[in-house]
Amino acid sequence: MSHPELLSGLSAVCGQYDALFCDIWGVIHNGRQHFPPAYEALKRFKAERGPVILISNSPRPRDSLIAQLESLGIMEDGFSAVISSGDATREYLRAYAPRGKAWRIGDPREQTLYDAIDIALDGTPEDAAFISCTSPYDDEHDTLDRYRADFAAAAARRLPMICANPDKVVQRGDKIIMCAGSLADLYMDLGGEAIMAGKPYAPIYELCYAALERLTGKPHDKSRILAVGDGLPTDVLGANGQKLDLLFIAAGIHAVEATDANGRLDPLLLKNLLDTEGAEARYVADALRW
Repeated sequence: MSHPELLSGLSAVCGQYDALFCDIWGVIHNGRQHFPPAYEALKRFKAERGPVILISNSPRPRDSLIAQLESLGIMEDGFSAVISSGDATREYLRAYAPRGKAWRIGDPREQTLYDAIDIALDGTPEDAAFISCTSPYDDEHDTLDRYRADFAAAAARRLPMICANPDKVVQRGDKIIMCAGSLADLYMDLGGEAIMAGKPYAPIYELCYAALERLTGKPHDKSRILAVGDGLPTDVLGANGQKLDLLFIAAGIHAVEATDANGRLDPLLLKNLLDTEGAEARYVADALRW
């Protein structure tokens, strides 16, 4: 695989693209504050080139995400549409809800995922028909060991897990936080089945293409879409699976693996990092900027 091109800013290549599919957490904010250069890049692309579709593995539906973005100072001048893993996952929840109770795992603040869905969320590993996982119960303190015994019991009963956030970790401020994808990995390691609709899986991208076609009034052209993201197993492999050009923001959750002792992106380390996952990126940068 070839080395990705080190990009100084989005303006250097924006003329090749008519739309952006841009990750949110880690690229335009860190959960505590937004990144002004990234926000400026989104505003400029939307004003000068075309639609900016924010694509997130958050389990929250789009309206909840937009409210969060606004609370961090990111307004609609920086995006045209927001698509979340929560939006894509709700279709699975509607399909599985008639089977019986769900064993709900996650932060109570993620209740919006279940709004307007007729679903029972009071199941246990012993009596549930399936698992619905949005996050760890306590993402700042939980370890996988908290879930191991219950997951083993649920896997033995062949309960499917619907995982609303395939992300394994995310950066919140200066901390790395465990996400639902890590729980799904553990569940599969124990013999369970995990169903996911967010990145890198196809359902979330289908929602993005549909949104893009509504915005432009014409069929989408993958060769004119640039994906932007910082997560190898999700953003990068998702874009690769969809055959989209990708700008890999490599100084976020993968900073330790991609930068030298001085904090600069190292082309050889980047190449090794991508090769380890069997992944490709057309461009790489330490941050999204214009």
